[in-house]
Amino acid sequence: MSVTLFHNPACGTSRGVLALLEERGIELRVVEYLKTPPSRDEVRDVAVKAGVPLRSLLREKAAPYEELNLADQSLDDEALLDAIAAHPILLNRPIVVTTRGAALCRPKEKVLDLL
Repeated sequence: MSVTLFHNPACGTSRGVLALLEERGIELRVVEYLKTPPSRDEVRDVAVKAGVPLRSLLREKAAPYEELNLADQSLDDEALLDAIAAHPILLNRPIVVTTRGAALCRPKEKVLDLL
C-alpha cells in the first residue's frame, strides 16, 4: 500500500500519526510540506480523495488565515489554492493519503481508517 504523510514535525498530532504508522511497519513517504510544499494539483487531489471541500483542509489557526480573509465563503478553490501555495502553513495537518483515500487525521487514530 502506498502511504504519503503531509507532515509538520512541530505538530504533536502529526508526530503521533508518523509514530503510529512506523509502529505498524508501514513504509511511507513523508512530505514535510513547509519545506517542500505540495503543488496546487496535489492539494486539489487530496481534497478529492478525501471527499471534502478544499476549504476543509485549511488551517484556520494559522496567522495568514485571518490576514487573507480566508473565512470569506465567496472565495473559490482557485483563491484558496493561491493562498496555500503562497503560505503552506495554511494546509492543515497531518494529512495521510493511501490507496484507500485521504484524510486529515485529527485525532491521530483516524489514520487507521485508511489502512
